[in-house]
Amino acid sequence: MAKRGRKTRSKAGYMISAVAEMYNIHPQTLRLYEREGLLIPSRSDGNTRLYTQEDLEQLETILNLTRELGVNLAGIDIIMNMRRRMHQMQEEMQAFVDYVQREFVDRSGQSHEGARNAMVRVSPVQQMMRMIKRKGQV
Repeated sequence: MAKRGRKTRSKAGYMISAVAEMYNIHPQTLRLYEREGLLIPSRSDGNTRLYTQEDLEQLETILNLTRELGVNLAGIDIIMNMRRRMHQMQEEMQAFVDYVQREFVDRSGQSHEGARNAMVRVSPVQQMMRMIKRKGQV
């Protein structure tokens, strides 16, 4: 769950009344979403809620889930958490793929000479799989 009451001075934000009017919802609905932890607007020095573009995108997702799909607030919380975790997993997977690619390039240059003189040729894929297995054993 995001921290409540974070300060954002560098980003422009919309006040609660403007957001409520833009999306045709009551300001209390926005306060409810905040209470439930679904939407966490930043706060001004005067403690006024300020909704950034990122907050508005999150609100659009919430409204789509409630209006179009009939999802309740508990379901929205689960869906939003799953989306965050999936995004995090995608980033981790991409970092792993980048790491494997770098290792492959680095190691293929080092072992190229040995592979040419080997009695039994090993494909680069087999070579990479062996390196990954060795890493896992260390």
